[in-house]
Amino acid sequence: MSNRNRMNVEIYGQSYPIVGKASPSYMRQIAGHVDTKMREIAENNPRLDVSRLAVLSAVNIADEYMRLKQEYDELLHLIEDEQP
Repeated sequence: MSNRNRMNVEIYGQSYPIVGKASPSYMRQIAGHVDTKMREIAENNPRLDVSRLAVLSAVNIADEYMRLKQEYDELLHLIEDEQP
């Protein structure tokens, strides 16, 4: 028996089948985040083709992730320093 969920999500007007162990609501949330990011970038760069738009979206999402990870690591370090 598989614990994988299969579903179709729509990102930037295209349907994509995705499979994952996460809940369907979480997978929809992730797809929604990607869709929102692509639409934000497309609004400011209307001449980008979909491939470049997808790559710029991935770069922006990776930047968000790296900044949050750095903040998390700094907070973790502060907590460790506070412990006796």
